[in-house]
Amino acid sequence: MGIIRLNNMSFYGYHGVYDFEKEQGTNFEIDLELFTSLATSSKSDNIEDTINYEDVYELVKKSFGSKSYFLLEKLADSISKSIFNEHNIEKLIIRVRKINAPLDGKLDSVEIELKRKKSDYV
Repeated sequence: MGIIRLNNMSFYGYHGVYDFEKEQGTNFEIDLELFTSLATSSKSDNIEDTINYEDVYELVKKSFGSKSYFLLEKLADSISKSIFNEHNIEKLIIRVRKINAPLDGKLDSVEIELKRKKSDYV
């Protein structure tokens, strides 16, 4: 078992519960941990034997921009489902951060984390 990580992917999007979030948008960051066997690729040195992280990034980008969600939880679940549909992974951890969330206070971001297995989407 191995882990492929994509850290701090940055996107601008229109997700949130307030109208101004859906109109003006804000910055988001996404981290992914993909749990999969790396036994073959660690021996073969062949991109075809592993999860191509460029493909994963493009899939996250497409899923992120395809629809506007109220909740970060739903956004993360939608991205997770699309990854399981396209790639042979056993489980994943996804963290979605909303930068400068609209709160009456100072903080860097709000973050949710989901842990999913392939069986969650069967």
